[in-house]
Amino acid sequence: MSGLRWLKRGFIAALLLAAAGVIAVATTWEPDRQIGQLAARWAPPPSTFAEVGGMQVHLRDVGPRDDPQPIVLLHGLSASLHTWAGWATGLQAQRRVITVDLPGFGLTGPSPQGDYRIEAYVRFVLQLLDTLQLPRVVLGGNALGGEIAWQTALAAPRRVTALILVDPNGYPVSPLSVPLAFRLAGTPATQWLTDRLLPRALIEMSVRNVMGDPSRVTPEMVDRYFELSLRVGNRRALRQRFEQTELGADASRIAQVHVPTLILWGGRDGLAPVEHALRFQHDIAGSRLVVFDDLGHIPQEEDPARTLAPVRSFLQELAGR
Repeated sequence: MSGLRWLKRGFIAALLLAAAGVIAVATTWEPDRQIGQLAARWAPPPSTFAEVGGMQVHLRDVGPRDDPQPIVLLHGLSASLHTWAGWATGLQAQRRVITVDLPGFGLTGPSPQGDYRIEAYVRFVLQLLDTLQLPRVVLGGNALGGEIAWQTALAAPRRVTALILVDPNGYPVSPLSVPLAFRLAGTPATQWLTDRLLPRALIEMSVRNVMGDPSRVTPEMVDRYFELSLRVGNRRALRQRFEQTELGADASRIAQVHVPTLILWGGRDGLAPVEHALRFQHDIAGSRLVVFDDLGHIPQEEDPARTLAPVRSFLQELAGR
């Protein structure tokens, strides 16, 4: 009799667990969002769209058109061109600044080929420069965007006159340092769920995780990362990016970079430690490193004004050469 009682209790517990799972799925189920629905909020002027590589690419192009060496800035994983808004505003009176949503992210959405290897991103950047008729640029990037930038400088050295690298990828990182939302997206066993579920609280936790001071995270910032992640195809693209990524695979090539380079780093970057900053400075001959002790993995967004100061000095020196 006691065995039957325990069997009943186990059955009830299983039902309760299943019910909890159904409730969890129901409360975190997020359908894809169409670009028109998102563009109304996240693509006001000066946003525009240009056809590049078979995609309608979301970009912003501000500042004087006669700038001989425009500045092109590339965002990091699961981010968007909005991460550079403070820098673009601060520079546009004197310099032409172009920011862009990379394939697989923001309003640009997925690559038609489903190719998110670094080589594919390098080809995309060069196609973008051709589309905008930019023969030579100062190229900058954060995290993933930073690796795309230095790899582009290696692939097309005549087109990249200088680099601004902000906590760039390049060396191997610990899997445990990757924010939970990214780890889940890269786990094959959770593919069905991560392509359909997206708790806003998980996005908020991940954004706070990459900040040096989590109190700087605002509701609008979380809204932006959350809503743009839901753009049709972006969740699948993020998973494919992880499947195609081997962080640190090209680390030996960093020493082949031979253009003027400014390296900015957040001292509280839990994803890419300051030791990586020192390695970049060592490997790129003549590079300059500035560390912001209290900032995290996206210092240009966390404190635009302070991080822009060394950029201004660097650009002035380039102009004087």
